[in-house]
Amino acid sequence: MDKNSVLDEIFGNDPFGLLNVKASTSSARNADERLIASFQEICDFYEVNNHEPEQGSGIQEHGLYSRLKGIRADQTKMEMLKAFDQFSLLSVVQKEFASLDDILDDDSLGLLADDSEGLFDYQHIPKPDERAMADFVARRKPCPDFQKYEEGFKVVQKDLSATKRKLILFKEDNLREGDFYVHNGILLLLEKVDFEEEVQPFRSGNRIRKDGRTRIIFENGTESNMLYRSLYKILLANGKAVTSNIDKVNVEFIEKFSNITDEDQDSGLIYILKSKSERPEIKEIRNLYKIGFSKIAVEDRIKNARLEPTYLMADVRIVMVYKCFNMNTQKLEQLLHNFFGKSCLNIDVFDKSSNRHIPREWFIAPLEVIEQAIHLIISGDILNFRYDAENEVIGSR
Repeated sequence: MDKNSVLDEIFGNDPFGLLNVKASTSSARNADERLIASFQEICDFYEVNNHEPEQGSGIQEHGLYSRLKGIRADQTKMEMLKAFDQFSLLSVVQKEFASLDDILDDDSLGLLADDSEGLFDYQHIPKPDERAMADFVARRKPCPDFQKYEEGFKVVQKDLSATKRKLILFKEDNLREGDFYVHNGILLLLEKVDFEEEVQPFRSGNRIRKDGRTRIIFENGTESNMLYRSLYKILLANGKAVTSNIDKVNVEFIEKFSNITDEDQDSGLIYILKSKSERPEIKEIRNLYKIGFSKIAVEDRIKNARLEPTYLMADVRIVMVYKCFNMNTQKLEQLLHNFFGKSCLNIDVFDKSSNRHIPREWFIAPLEVIEQAIHLIISGDILNFRYDAENEVIGSR
């Protein structure tokens, strides 16, 4: 038997049909079809679980998460799959970041949601406020000449009891030699500061850092020479400023204000503003005005009013501006605010970080009454008058 016959006999003897080759009924999928099929698996996952595949939730889900991330990064694939995106998985809005706060607020993966790893736990170094507090306490010692200050502390306590002085929110501008403050219920006097200036180099240029040793007298007969910046930190954390005696403020203010000459220096501007807020509880108040003081142009001062709680988180309209001379600005504001104190607006305002504020420079009084009060200040007659909030008029004391 020749070779060909042998082969024919072998191939012809196939009882199980192993040599029968069936024609393919479908061709191999191309790249586009494979892309669509892979995206469909992501859609199927969303339909079953009602959320996108997430990172780190098992090998299979993590694989789908990586696949979806890759598709979103490729604009060509996004366009091709648009018709198959039944759950809007590809409708991702590109976020714009204008500041560092925008970046930190965009915590889509929850990396900043908690501090489970103790990122901000101090183990071997004290926190800045703890260092300030340690310096505040450790440097106290008996005051050898306390008798010089004892009567002053008694007068301040008496004024506070008679409401001739007030405790106000502490701000850095309040920290001055000769003024009184309260920290943890203890009255203290910032007797003096030996300031020193340090030039600190930065890429953007040199900056001057102001600091120095203080002399602080406490009402319990002790004193401290802690750093000025440390005092600022502990008062900012848990402190109040004490205002001047209102009677003394009025007298001093009138003495200085009523003797203006051409040689006197421009001190700043008193301004009167009207709120443009759409909040019903603010918009419905007919005679609501803000009385304040600024050393810069009022237009510049209010350009970000809608972002600042002191302006009720809304734009404002300038009603009137007065140029001032030879003024202690804190005393001027205190005089005006005490005069209109009973008509002060009492409302909670929340900033963009949901922090609560209570603005104290908005007063409910007719504009003509406010103008009259300012002219009484200029003339020096303000001490003889009071504001009748109930009848909205200025009357004699």
